[in-house]
Amino acid sequence: MRIIAYAVVFLALAVGGGSLVLFVVFLLGGPVPQVPLARSESGRLAWDVALSALFFVQHSGMIRHRVQSRLAAFVPADYERAAYAIASGAALLLVVVLWQPSEVVYYRLEGGWRWLSWAAALLAFAGLAWGVSSLGGFDALGVRAIRRRLRGERPQPAEFVVRGAYRYVRHPLYLFVLILIWSAPQMTADRLLFNILWTAWIVIGARLEERDLVGEFGDAYRDYQRRVPMLLPWPRPRASSV
Repeated sequence: MRIIAYAVVFLALAVGGGSLVLFVVFLLGGPVPQVPLARSESGRLAWDVALSALFFVQHSGMIRHRVQSRLAAFVPADYERAAYAIASGAALLLVVVLWQPSEVVYYRLEGGWRWLSWAAALLAFAGLAWGVSSLGGFDALGVRAIRRRLRGERPQPAEFVVRGAYRYVRHPLYLFVLILIWSAPQMTADRLLFNILWTAWIVIGARLEERDLVGEFGDAYRDYQRRVPMLLPWPRPRASSV
């Protein structure tokens, strides 16, 4: 069992973590065509829509409680997060490697405007770091859960705690990902398509996630929804730290 556990940890780090690194490179530097799948402009954009849809269905579908309850028959609870990270990483790798760039350029920022776009990207990275630190023991790749299982420790029940960036918006990670997405200094047809599709998915995904959170935490989360905005922050904190 230890060999299987270490193999899953390796795949979670390599596929899940590696895909995130490549995705950041993709966002900042643009796509590098590896596999040309279409010659026409419309064909390339159609492929990009299909790749985005594949990731959306996998990422948002697999995290739903109904799907997780079915997977529980095959995947131990402590491996669920790692399995999700591996599947999401594989889908994200397909997006990065197979993305079809467009030859249509709408604008290209230069001079001070370009520096401003890079400043926005740096702000997004700082915000993402703040959001992750606000979560405390955030286990995005499921590695900690497997290590805890190997040590024979029991998982701790989930607690609803509001702190750090979550005092200002309910989904700070989504907010800063949106800033990163839209901070691109060059806007091509495929990048505009990407931005629109992924912005819509983030907003819809946040609402679906909140339905699960209300089901898990009940009135505590409903009160949080009333006091703290979903994506656009108010000037001052609307929830007290715990």
